[in-house]
Amino acid sequence: MDRLQPEFKAEIRRIVGEGNFKDGEAISTIDHGVAPENLGARAVVFPGTSDEVAAVVKCSRASGVPLVAQGGRTGLVGGAISRPGELVLSTARLNRILRISPIERVAVVEAGVTLQALQVAAAEHRLETGIDLPSRGSATIGGMASTNAGGIAAFRFGVMRHRILGLEAVLADGSIYSDMTRVVKNAAGYDLKHLFVGAEGTLGIITRIAVKLEPRPAATATVLFGLPSVDAALETVRRGLDAEYGHLRAAEAIWNAFFRLTSGHHRWAATDYDADHSVNLLVSLGGAEEGALQSELGRIFEDVIEDHPDASAVIASSVAQEADLWRLREDTDLIYRKHPSAPSYDVSVPLSEIESYLVRCLAGLRNVDAALDPYVFGHLADGNLHIVLNAAGIDVLPEKAKAIEAVLYRDLNAIGGSFSAEHGIGATRVRSLLNTADPAKLALMHRIKETVDPAEIFNRGKVLSDLGRKYAEC
Repeated sequence: MDRLQPEFKAEIRRIVGEGNFKDGEAISTIDHGVAPENLGARAVVFPGTSDEVAAVVKCSRASGVPLVAQGGRTGLVGGAISRPGELVLSTARLNRILRISPIERVAVVEAGVTLQALQVAAAEHRLETGIDLPSRGSATIGGMASTNAGGIAAFRFGVMRHRILGLEAVLADGSIYSDMTRVVKNAAGYDLKHLFVGAEGTLGIITRIAVKLEPRPAATATVLFGLPSVDAALETVRRGLDAEYGHLRAAEAIWNAFFRLTSGHHRWAATDYDADHSVNLLVSLGGAEEGALQSELGRIFEDVIEDHPDASAVIASSVAQEADLWRLREDTDLIYRKHPSAPSYDVSVPLSEIESYLVRCLAGLRNVDAALDPYVFGHLADGNLHIVLNAAGIDVLPEKAKAIEAVLYRDLNAIGGSFSAEHGIGATRVRSLLNTADPAKLALMHRIKETVDPAEIFNRGKVLSDLGRKYAEC
């Protein structure tokens, strides 16, 4: 039975205004983001205030209509997919930057503000967000909070959980939880905002956030190193952390298969740079003066050459060259154009274990299928690796997918890693969570969900499942 009855739709339109509810054919005008299934519900509401969000939640609960909150629809694990009979709640109209204080170094924003919009606004005050993602133009602050996004600068400034000072969220009964704290020190009882950060919209709908900002360096400089091994790359990262001038802003590793793909597509090459290195490492420094930063990168390369005479390096001498180097790392869409819906994996590995982990996993993948030669890239300074198969999703049948996960996730917990570094659980990693999580953790997660959202109004079937509940109760 369709839960979205005419009376329900009329009430939703009354709450948000006629033009802020779309269903049926009108959905075709909305960008579905990374997956068409995001708009599977065929009904989207666009509230413009926290009170409107609360009213929509109350109406949905009264009518038994499940809600799926959506931001920029950039998630890669199906956390925003929706189904017929559900209602998508978009934060697109909650797009106001309410306050930026250069003295406090804090921004207060609504959930639908994009990362790029906040970056631009913060830059006017010589500040930055302390977090960056390739999808900055569409990823929203609310969505990033809901998934506990990480990104390029996590090793220095932390993930979203560390960037958020306070937040507001609408609960499943339509009440509004408001803790808009703008200070770092706050020991006033349970810090409940952390329930919503990383919960992927299953415990509440985030509507406002107080975000900690960082001073923006006056200048940056970037170098691309070509290195013989992971250990050599980690040594280079350490040199960047110990820089005599400036500070390390990014250390992004690009393994050979992905580097060949992006450099070939963009026809990138440089004199004296060998394109066949095992690992290519983008290092960015920030500081007061670009020339001094470039000199520091040159000094680091001299140290690298002493230990690894076959290493290569290209130091960007302009903003355009810097952008060209970053394109080699950030143009991940090339993979999906070549291999539609290629399965991707997002793991965290302790730095000392990365080399052995990759050797073990790449050999294991070849045992599953000799043709598997995945694209590997990631945030080397914090151990977050992205592994994308060189295979279209349609060609990876369930049994093969299960075997691949067994290879990639085996022993991750034992060595202190995580099978989900920054993409979350969503709909596609629920069983992986079930198979790897501590039973007591699963049981506690279910108790929290049942307490906060007993009717399962929010993002039903994501992160947790009935199967997981039965397992946790054993």
